[in-house]
Amino acid sequence: MTDLIRKPNGVRGKVHNITPESAGWGYVGFDLYRLAEGETVGEATQDREAILVLVEGRAEISASGSNFGELGDRMDVFERTPPHCVYVPSSSDWSAMATTECTLAVCSAPGSGGHDAAIIGPVGIQTEPRGKGTNTRYINNIAMENRNVADSLLVTEVFTPSGHWSSYPPHRHDEDDYPNMTYLEETYYHRLNPSQGFGVQRVWTEDGSLDETMAVSDHDVVLVPKGHHPCGAPYGYEMYYLNVMAGPLRKWRFKNHPDHNWIAERDA
Repeated sequence: MTDLIRKPNGVRGKVHNITPESAGWGYVGFDLYRLAEGETVGEATQDREAILVLVEGRAEISASGSNFGELGDRMDVFERTPPHCVYVPSSSDWSAMATTECTLAVCSAPGSGGHDAAIIGPVGIQTEPRGKGTNTRYINNIAMENRNVADSLLVTEVFTPSGHWSSYPPHRHDEDDYPNMTYLEETYYHRLNPSQGFGVQRVWTEDGSLDETMAVSDHDVVLVPKGHHPCGAPYGYEMYYLNVMAGPLRKWRFKNHPDHNWIAERDA
């Protein structure tokens, strides 16, 4: 099994715990909790900021001394509605008590104390189409650079219809060369509908030093340390993924693969 794909550790509790140390990089962290009604979890952020994303279900959430009450109204991620999300600054803490079964994602990266704890979704998030033909997918921009809601985190959701491609044409963001490109590590948390389905993700560099093609299942996480990283959803199965990106600059600048950039130029 490739080191780039991380399988969930069971079906309850903290099923993913991806740290910069375990990923072998410097910025992005990703945890995932699958909670039963009444379960409570919480963490201190220390020198990192976090964005809590209620992928599914409801929970009462507190952060940095503020009680935000019960949040969440998307009971199935494939409803495609924008999610309820909470920003948690560094040198703080958060807690969540599930009021229904829920799936809670914790996206993290280095924080500098530039933002206060706050609800950052669903208000301010609109589901938007991107791409053409079987490259069409639907985006919930939770915390991309057009929203000044975090110090270093970039977070987005993508819904890819059956038989479509996503994160396509292939592109990379693995050089610190702004404004041409920004260095951003990235995780993909995948879901499939129906859940017994699978998707495909390839991660590869132009020099061939990395080239991995993976079949992803429901609740898998794929690490993208560098290179191009498109996804495909086979006919009959919808794909969802939650992206977390971070690097030295909170901007998303990328370059398409030179062999496939003609697709973007044609569809522009």
